[in-house]
Amino acid sequence: MSPTAKNGQPTPAAPAEPVPAASYEHARDELAAVVAKLESGGLSLDDSLTLWERGEQLAAICTRFLDGARERVEAALQRTDSAEG
Repeated sequence: MSPTAKNGQPTPAAPAEPVPAASYEHARDELAAVVAKLESGGLSLDDSLTLWERGEQLAAICTRFLDGARERVEAALQRTDSAEG
């Protein structure tokens, strides 16, 4: 149930806090939890949108980590190819 303000109207969900990029695993696990909550249903529209926004932030963090990992692997492969050639 959503909290209500003094006037009896529902209070909007708090905006999602920026997610610290502690680790890929942390962002991935939190994203999986967000998806599970959204899939379970029963949330208000505001809560669903807030979770969706959080999921978007987490997905972007995961993408940045994976892109960085891909770049590191490619650089390592290029160094290996250069050393062998």
